[in-house]
Amino acid sequence: MESRGDVERGWPFLAAAYAFVVTMCGTTLPTPLYSLYQREFGFSSFMVTVIFAVYAAGVIVALLLLGRMSDFIGRRPVLLAALVLSGLSAVCFLLAGGLPELFTGRTLSGLSAGLATGTATVMVIELAPERRRRAATLLATGANLGGLGVGPLLAGLLAQYAPAPLKLVFVVDLVLVAVAAAVVLALPETVRTRGRPPLSPQRLRVPKEMRTTFAAAAMAGFAGFATLGLFTSVSPTFLSEVEGESNLAVAGAVVFSVFAASVAGQALGRRLGPGRSLPGGCAVLVAGMTAIAVSLAIASLALLVLGAVIAGTGQGLSFLAAVRVVTGRSPADRRAEVTSALFVLMYLGISIPVIGVGALSLAVGLRSAGLVFTGCVALLAAAALLRLRGISDAASSR
Repeated sequence: MESRGDVERGWPFLAAAYAFVVTMCGTTLPTPLYSLYQREFGFSSFMVTVIFAVYAAGVIVALLLLGRMSDFIGRRPVLLAALVLSGLSAVCFLLAGGLPELFTGRTLSGLSAGLATGTATVMVIELAPERRRRAATLLATGANLGGLGVGPLLAGLLAQYAPAPLKLVFVVDLVLVAVAAAVVLALPETVRTRGRPPLSPQRLRVPKEMRTTFAAAAMAGFAGFATLGLFTSVSPTFLSEVEGESNLAVAGAVVFSVFAASVAGQALGRRLGPGRSLPGGCAVLVAGMTAIAVSLAIASLALLVLGAVIAGTGQGLSFLAAVRVVTGRSPADRRAEVTSALFVLMYLGISIPVIGVGALSLAVGLRSAGLVFTGCVALLAAAALLRLRGISDAASSR
């Protein structure tokens, strides 16, 4: 039977999770709309990837400069700042008249995500009753990726079946952000303020004794995040130009399926443990890339969706395992530094390869660029798998 204290503390961690979902949802709302922006403002698929990469740059800047902010000034002010930036991003898209507003909106969105990722994750866990801490950890992870998945689904449905496809979704987002901000204002603070935080970039050095393990985990994470980057940037263009599917709701649902599969993969990974889920995730990711490559070659929407689900599952397995391996083997006094290094590399994975796809598509076409991308990601995941096996064999022979 729940105590009165548990009941009273039950709503704050759920409220924090809601704010987390709303913040992350805002970062992927433009995904199914890029084809409409292309027609409206007349830019190429390559420019879509650059606009998307600006978001990743904002996340990395926030992680490096502001990742420790909530430890000093409190969780609530930082999460509120993330929501304000999310709202300003929505305003930029709502008033967009060209590329400057799109770039500004994506930059603000990246800064918002960078602020919220660590702060909201910790806040959800800290606000949970003691006996719900494990469930709260899963909830925080699900809120992160679930929010990223809900964004394209919501935008696709509204853009396809409601009026004002480039406006209404951001009005809805602003309402959700306002509710989330009001909720956060009512939440209790979970840390004591420690004064002015340092604004110098965090160091991203990896201890020598764990560099081999870190490299394998980073390779797996990079490959998985590159897959997420592809689906959250140019997958609607692939759908319309290669697969012949122009329904924006379908485009949003395909992106949603990747993130939903990732959440499922992480839930499975918690049962398997990192020792099996990290190499297993790499193998599943290779299978997913293979299915996606075949779907592009023969223009099969069904196979693309299947590949998205398989690749998303592999990403979820390898992502959770990579984080657990790195945090588990890092020295306690350097754990945050090493974990930040891993996340920076993952967010580079979500941007640099996608820009490469956009640039290559100008020379060889979108279908060929997609085939090259899937091949490169599959090779990287396979290399990570072989490296992990080498580490395992070396450890067992000692």
